[in-house]
Amino acid sequence: MLTRPTPAIGDWLADLAARPVQSTLTIEQETTTTADLDRAASRVASALLAAGLRPGDRVAVLGQASVGFLQLWFGIARAGLIEVPLNPAAGPYLLRYYLQQSGACAIFCDAAYAPAVREAAAELPEVRRIIVIDGSGEDSLAAYATHRLDPLPEVDPTGTAVLLYTSGTTGAPKGALLSHRANVNLARYNVRLMDYTSADTLYAVFPLYHSNARFCSVMSAMEAGADLLLHRRFTASGFWDITRAHDITAFNYQGAMMSILFKQPERADDRDNPVRVGFGAPCPVEIFEPFEERFGVALTEIYGSTETSLVCDMPPARRRIGTCGTETELYQLRIVDAEDNEVPAGTPGEIVARPKNPGWMFDGYHANAAATAEAWRNLWFHTGDRGQVDPDGYLTFLDRMKDTIRRRGENISSWEIERIVAEHPAVGQVGAYGVRSELSEEDVMIAVVAAPGAEVRPEEIIAHCTQGLTRFAIPRYIRMMDALPLTPSQRIEKYKLRADGVTADTWDREAADV
Repeated sequence: MLTRPTPAIGDWLADLAARPVQSTLTIEQETTTTADLDRAASRVASALLAAGLRPGDRVAVLGQASVGFLQLWFGIARAGLIEVPLNPAAGPYLLRYYLQQSGACAIFCDAAYAPAVREAAAELPEVRRIIVIDGSGEDSLAAYATHRLDPLPEVDPTGTAVLLYTSGTTGAPKGALLSHRANVNLARYNVRLMDYTSADTLYAVFPLYHSNARFCSVMSAMEAGADLLLHRRFTASGFWDITRAHDITAFNYQGAMMSILFKQPERADDRDNPVRVGFGAPCPVEIFEPFEERFGVALTEIYGSTETSLVCDMPPARRRIGTCGTETELYQLRIVDAEDNEVPAGTPGEIVARPKNPGWMFDGYHANAAATAEAWRNLWFHTGDRGQVDPDGYLTFLDRMKDTIRRRGENISSWEIERIVAEHPAVGQVGAYGVRSELSEEDVMIAVVAAPGAEVRPEEIIAHCTQGLTRFAIPRYIRMMDALPLTPSQRIEKYKLRADGVTADTWDREAADV
């Protein structure tokens, strides 16, 4: 267990800046060091307070990953303000929802998003200031980052540092309140779990409004004294060449990323790369060991969320492929039924968790007491995920509770369908979901993207499914697509697919009499 005191983020950054070994942080073509970031963050903090903001005020940030984004992130934290990082892809309705729900009183945004921000904030009197990150003049980040250095307040490590919105794939996004010490604790634990050192260079492709990039890449690299390369987009075809060019030793993965990488055409130099470890979830069980062997990488799987950080982990020393590992030293884990009674090993139920010590978990949902109480009922955090544990305590994730498909009295795991379909060599990506049935409940539908350079017919997919799925789980509908709608963390936005329903180009197994 980590026992040293956990400082507020600004104090943590100052401690890192005083070290003899500095991290170099590169975002696209921009570079900064820990010491440079510390200096800029202090001036940004001074400017924010001089502009009339007060500790506890919420400041929204809407921009692409950049060194300026880092300066804002750590400057807001150092001033004792609460950062609200937002998805730049948010449409007008969602952007207005974020600003109104968060109660942000100031907004930093890239110039490209300024018109949309001004429109969304036009009727929100609490928004007092809009600052263009890459603009000029006094309302620009350049002015804030060169402001005079004023005395700064002492910041309580237990206070809220960031309001992170959940993905909203199953409902309205909720703002998770995370403290300074929760952020620092996660970075410190992740460094220890992955054995990161100053000799490492971490690679990230996830956005800075997402917990993975923030705490398990940026802050983890800084904590370890390692270097970091962060790109705004994931490229499967160029991924390994990037690792070679920049001497990358570790990367994070999420969503469909591992399947997409593994489906790339094999190359003679696949194993000739400097990467030693990968961190994330999920890597499909059928490619886990083949992936490690092909690319010479040791993988560590985890289970967690924005709210909980890392509940379970499975490093190579405690490996049971197909599971998320066992509970970490940070959390207690249980599987419960609909009445919150713990179920026996091997029985599916909802995954619930609670921290063993303070300072590891979110402090509730902003301005949403009902959702907080519902999530924390009976003193356990309810993840909304379905899983089971074996007699040794290894957790197997089965599905999102709301992604379970109900067909003619049977509960069907969309995750299982996706795993089986993805085994077909011509399938690149797949999402499984339920659509309304004319009989009752739901029918099974999948959206499929072919692997690069491959073609696959619905009949071939069905034939493949019969080898691995029970009959009631075999999809009725197949929609071939050029691309699936994905979140920046590479998770499928199934609510969009469900909203589309059975489209005109959907193949129907019953109509085809297959």
